Amino acid sequence: MPYKEKTVERLYWSIGEVAEQMGVNTSLIRYWEKEFGMIRPKRTGRGDRMYTSKDIDLLKRIKLLVKEQGFTLQGAREQMRREPAAEVAPSAPHEEVRQRLLRIRSQLLALAVPTEPALAITDDLPK
Repeated sequence: MPYKEKTVERLYWSIGEVAEQMGVNTSLIRYWEKEFGMIRPKRTGRGDRMYTSKDIDLLKRIKLLVKEQGFTLQGAREQMRREPAAEVAPSAPHEEVRQRLLRIRSQLLALAVPTEPALAITDDLPK
C-alpha cells in the first residue's frame, strides 16, 4: 500500500512570507494595512502579524489596482468600495503575459522578410 501524504492547507502566513510571495516590501504591506483599514491580520502573542488567505487576496487586489493599473490610493479605496467582492484572478498575470507575447509575435512576423518560399505543410508527407 503506497504511502499517501496528507496535504494540510495553511491558515496563516507571516508578513515576510506574504511580502516575498507578492514581491513587495514588508513596510509597503504595513502601509497598505494602515491606509485601507480592511486588512486586519491576526497577531501572535509576540505581536507578529499573521495573514489569512482573505487578507492576502485583498493585498493582491490593492497591488493590482495601485501598482499595475495606476490607481491612486484614494481611487483604489473607491474602487474596492464599489466592487468589494471582486477577486484577483490567479491567471490574470499569465493571460497578460500571453497577450503581450502574442503581440510581439505578430510584430516579429510582420517584420520578417522571407528569404525562401514558404513550404506547404501537409499531412501526406512521403514515408
